[in-house]
Amino acid sequence: MKVLIVHAHPEPRSFVGALRDVAVEELTPLGHEVRVSDLHAIGFRADTGRHDFLEAADAGYLKPQREQMHASERGTFAPDVGAEIERLLWADTVLWTFPLWWFSLPAILKGWVDRVFVMGTIYGGGRIYATGALKGRRAMLAFTTGGPAASYAPGGFNGDLNLLLYPIHHGMLWFTGMEVLPPFVVYGPARMSDEERAAALDAWRERLRGIERLAPLGPDCGVPAA
Repeated sequence: MKVLIVHAHPEPRSFVGALRDVAVEELTPLGHEVRVSDLHAIGFRADTGRHDFLEAADAGYLKPQREQMHASERGTFAPDVGAEIERLLWADTVLWTFPLWWFSLPAILKGWVDRVFVMGTIYGGGRIYATGALKGRRAMLAFTTGGPAASYAPGGFNGDLNLLLYPIHHGMLWFTGMEVLPPFVVYGPARMSDEERAAALDAWRERLRGIERLAPLGPDCGVPAA
């Protein structure tokens, strides 16, 4: 496989950083080619704007989708955006490693989606969901939470985790055509003992060894219809 890890955590020694490092350590010896986009390390901007493009379709009015279409046609994305688009299109498997902050993605990772999932290249022209431009690729979230597992169960005080992840799984990954793999979640690593954290990383290693055999969640992304 060609695996892109998109990593979002400001502290290199965090547990999320360990998830990233273990993924590289496990997948590489198995013969997979792995590339890492460490968003904080490369100083990736979270905000979209004129800086995303080398030229303008309309210099007088900024409509991001129009500018993305123009840049897709002419190959005029800014170097940082263009490099990430190239990495995304290179990969057949995408892993996102991050902490769940405020029930969603950290701003820098959401900004990566805003700036890299561009209209004209990644979606548009009827290419969404089952006909999305990233069809044939697979994606998996690997993240930590602050709360315990019970708080993210159906009826838990933080809400059903599948519902919290639905905008990401369905609205970002499946929307662009990718098959969504079951997420790997480590609940409350800050409250774990060293032994518990080591066991969680062992479970992550086991998940990675079998990643090619994982069945995707399906179009409902784990959320049954009402």
